[in-house]
Amino acid sequence: MVSQEVVSDPLIKKIVRESVEMWTREDPDNPQSAEIAEDYRKYVYRKWVFIALCIIGTVLVVGYALSVGDYHISFLDTYGIVWDHLIGNEPMTQEEKLEDSIIFTQRMPRIIVGILAGAGLAIAGVVMQSTLMNPLADPYTTGVSSGASFGATLGIVAGFSILGVSQYGTVVNAFVFSLIPMAVIVVVSRIKNASPTTMIMAGIAVMYIFNAFTTVISLMADPNDLQELYRWTVGSLAFANAEDIPVITAVVIVVGIVLQLMTNKLNILASGDESAKALGVDAEKLRRICLVLVALLSATVVSFTGLIGFVGLVAPHIVRTVIGPDNRFLLPASAAFGALLLVLADLIGRTVISPAVLQVGVITAFLGGPLFLWLILRKNSTIWG
Repeated sequence: MVSQEVVSDPLIKKIVRESVEMWTREDPDNPQSAEIAEDYRKYVYRKWVFIALCIIGTVLVVGYALSVGDYHISFLDTYGIVWDHLIGNEPMTQEEKLEDSIIFTQRMPRIIVGILAGAGLAIAGVVMQSTLMNPLADPYTTGVSSGASFGATLGIVAGFSILGVSQYGTVVNAFVFSLIPMAVIVVVSRIKNASPTTMIMAGIAVMYIFNAFTTVISLMADPNDLQELYRWTVGSLAFANAEDIPVITAVVIVVGIVLQLMTNKLNILASGDESAKALGVDAEKLRRICLVLVALLSATVVSFTGLIGFVGLVAPHIVRTVIGPDNRFLLPASAAFGALLLVLADLIGRTVISPAVLQVGVITAFLGGPLFLWLILRKNSTIWG
């Protein structure tokens, strides 16, 4: 069965909408039609079960992550403290006040940023891979991350800030320069009427250019600046604080919802540009709109967290092997799995060599590399067929 959104979508030609409605209408007098409808309901149910399991897993990991630190709090107690805080119950004893303060001022902001960053990067990966029809597309391979790295390097090493003197100079630099590679891709697509492969190649070309400039500037840095730059280039959830959460939340939620509303057209785009045009979808325009939205999303995330790799690349692939390529379910499922993956990676980084901390970008590389290699070597992998 096809979603009612396809039938009512004004951007799809009327004749197509009428045909879809006719083909997918359940006939009460036809037992086969009822059987097909039941199979489709089971098909959808399995996908929502996976999403629910990812959300439950995230809640469990968050509870444990809140209990880990120099001051130990019981795993079960963390849920009670969070619940009391949310419903407005004031802590009574000095110990309760201390635990509430530790959770909500020290630990919770880091975890919330991890959830938002993981979901945002996974959404970016899904949409990039779908619009460019390339399984290797993500914020790294399209140059967004390299642009952010160059902007951060200018702020940390050269002291240059687009805003002048500002505590958010590095963040703004990273955000602005991360948009440049995607702008180049969009311009190339308009000038050359480029194929998805050409757009990916344009992104890689810009990535190498920015990496070269970043290397040159890094050679002039003093050791202290290099240490900070290294921390930024491997990514960390410790960079963002509670004041940054509203901005990240607004961008991830708004862009995520807009992209979710476009998933039916992304499914049509997967059939190829010519087929999409025959069905009334302007493939080139849709691709440019999606890339602009994804650039805004990924640029916002990496400007606050640094360069966290593999989430946008691996999370969509793992989810695709479980629930299939339907973007209507792939996008929210990848967001849920990406959030779980990044919070879990940060928890591992905080505990594996405690009291020292491994940057979350290192952990995602350790987890993502073998997983991605396994996906490549799977003989029966047909998820991109």
